[in-house]
Amino acid sequence: MKKLIAAFTLALSLGALAYAAEPAKAPAAPGAPAAMTAPAASPTAPAVAAPSATPAAPAATPAPAAPLKKEIKANKVITIGMFAVIIAITMSVVVWAAKRTKTAADFYAAGGGITGTQNGWAIAGDYMSAASFLGISGMISLYGYDGFMYSVGWLVAYITVLLIVAEPCRNAGKYTLGDILSFRTEPKPVRAVAAISTVAVSTFYLTAQMVGAGKLMALLVGVPYKTAIIGVGILMIGYVVFGGMTATTWVQIIKAGLLMSGAFLLSVLVMAKAGFNPIGFFSDIVNSPNIQDHVSKLLLKDGITMTGTDAGQRFLEPALFMKAPLDQISLGMALVLGTAGMPHILMRFFTVPTAQAARKSVIIAMWIIGGFYVLTTLLGFGAAINVTPQVISSVDAGGNMATLLLAQQLGSDISPIVGDIFLAFLCSVAFATILAVVSGLVLAASAAIAHDIYVNVIKDGHADQHEQVMAARVTSLCVGAVGIVIGIAAEKQNVAHLVALAFAVASSGNLPVVVMSLFWRKFNTAGVISGLLVGTIASIGLVMVSPNMTYPKTVAAGAKKIVAAMEKKQAALPPGATLDEKDLKALDKARKDYETNKDGKSILGLDAPILKLKNPGIFSIPLGFLAAIIGTLAFPSRRSEEMFDEIYVRQNTGIGMAKAIDH
Repeated sequence: MKKLIAAFTLALSLGALAYAAEPAKAPAAPGAPAAMTAPAASPTAPAVAAPSATPAAPAATPAPAAPLKKEIKANKVITIGMFAVIIAITMSVVVWAAKRTKTAADFYAAGGGITGTQNGWAIAGDYMSAASFLGISGMISLYGYDGFMYSVGWLVAYITVLLIVAEPCRNAGKYTLGDILSFRTEPKPVRAVAAISTVAVSTFYLTAQMVGAGKLMALLVGVPYKTAIIGVGILMIGYVVFGGMTATTWVQIIKAGLLMSGAFLLSVLVMAKAGFNPIGFFSDIVNSPNIQDHVSKLLLKDGITMTGTDAGQRFLEPALFMKAPLDQISLGMALVLGTAGMPHILMRFFTVPTAQAARKSVIIAMWIIGGFYVLTTLLGFGAAINVTPQVISSVDAGGNMATLLLAQQLGSDISPIVGDIFLAFLCSVAFATILAVVSGLVLAASAAIAHDIYVNVIKDGHADQHEQVMAARVTSLCVGAVGIVIGIAAEKQNVAHLVALAFAVASSGNLPVVVMSLFWRKFNTAGVISGLLVGTIASIGLVMVSPNMTYPKTVAAGAKKIVAAMEKKQAALPPGATLDEKDLKALDKARKDYETNKDGKSILGLDAPILKLKNPGIFSIPLGFLAAIIGTLAFPSRRSEEMFDEIYVRQNTGIGMAKAIDH
């Protein structure tokens, strides 16, 4: 319980720091490609005083440039060539892994033969998504300090993993979340409910990643959305069905190496522009006319006026974007506690031979992920200086193309062909990133269905190795196919809320029951089922009535304002003059949006959100713990109490854990 208390203290401390940000009406969340939209709150906004609202004297700086709208389009020949190289390398890994995947242990856990160092890189590859690589650097390029503080939450989350789940889960489990929870409970109902939770979390996250892949490929290379989805789906099915965990692990390691290499090389070019002088780098931010103009005209609200270097300095201070303290605390709790409950992360600890290797893998992953987020900070601020927020937002309102624009520009400063090559390389890295993440998610979902439901519930544990592996492969094929269908169906949908859903379910349903199963003697079957069901249902229900969903009347209200603004602009023109083509298109679109949405309701029939928080963790996480406690106390089980000593010894010593297979 000391570990649990330490983790909660950490989460609440981070939330308390976030509360120091000045409350204000938050700006509208930036529009971004699905699956790359960063949640509009940070778990770790620090206690920095808000700047004075007194207008500052403008500094003697040159007027900001008026950058033209740029289009980002990768060189198809070079980019597709790099895609082909990455696919060829990873498919050769699949062929090699397929020859070594003969048993269920091989398929689900790579036979326990992955080293701590390899698993650390694989965890990092599983965790660092396209949202991190593109979304966070983009948020920094548009909102400065707030974007950096958002990234910290993802890193701090691994402290919870290290403190609570890494070693005990590796020692007490076998392949899945259901293995951990069913050890001293009634196995069939517990495995069934655990499998449903695992599939739900994996589906939410998988859908967001698939939609992001389709839109990213369509934007960068011009590949049709459906073609991109089908291509990614076929590759991920191939990785998992034939190579199992071994292939998935090495795909994630390769992806992590490529991602870190690309981010490091681009960061070196950014710092070279600043003469490798960190002080000069931040001075460039403060003194940039374009950043100053961006802050003074677009980011400052509530009548606050700033110009010159004061506006530039404000870019390095909090609360330009994340202005809802309670939402920040809620998001912080979901990130810090949810990561430890993500099924595809938990599965990684079953791949190492010892508990020491499990701990080592988490520490290595933390160093890699920490270094990566330092690099994304340089990339975000570097994009703000060299590309400018105006150009970044003109290409994509959410800023998700900032890193790619930066790569293209810095490479082109050397030579146009270098710019094309650099952009193509980073596009390929983003592609590999998505492939690695979706492969891990498919493996987690298929393991829950094949191992927990088919083998242990339907077959009552009586299935030979051939049958288990065949069930795993067929299930992986089905899960991958369903992922493709959902990805295609969700093309027009706003799926950004699915990432929030995944972490909310993991933190509210999965984590409470995992922690109590490992550390509370009285915990039993009723507690597992109550915690999983209440935590999952509460988190999904609260997200469905939150601002994450689309509310047509809100959309109509925004469209009505645009119509009024355009009509006012038209009235101010000389007689006979008309709006330019861009404004006419905006006016026409706004009128159509208004007519379409003025009488609409959300998916649950609401006019406006009931819950004002974008992430429900602050409510759903306590509900999950409370339900698990009440269920346990209401239906006590002597058998569960008597078996606690055995699982306690196992989680601390590893006695009884299957030995690693020497490959």
